[in-house]
Amino acid sequence: MLRTPVDGTRLCILTWLREPGTAERGLTADAVAARLGVPRQVALTHLRILTALGLLRTDTAADGPPVHRRDEARIAEIAELFEKGW
Repeated sequence: MLRTPVDGTRLCILTWLREPGTAERGLTADAVAARLGVPRQVALTHLRILTALGLLRTDTAADGPPVHRRDEARIAEIAELFEKGW
């Protein structure tokens, strides 16, 4: 699920979303694109995949762009599966 791209981009996004401050406010696609140095569409693709896997939640507000945050409960479930040798 996280194996492509090989460079670990999605793991980096998940790691950034654990940083103090970022964890609370989340990241927009524009912020991810700027941090990765890629076009917005590329950042959106990574965010959509992580969301489809259940690793991110997307919050939308009427006055701003969607904000992505880690789904800690789902990440813990997946970590537990790997620990059990899945």
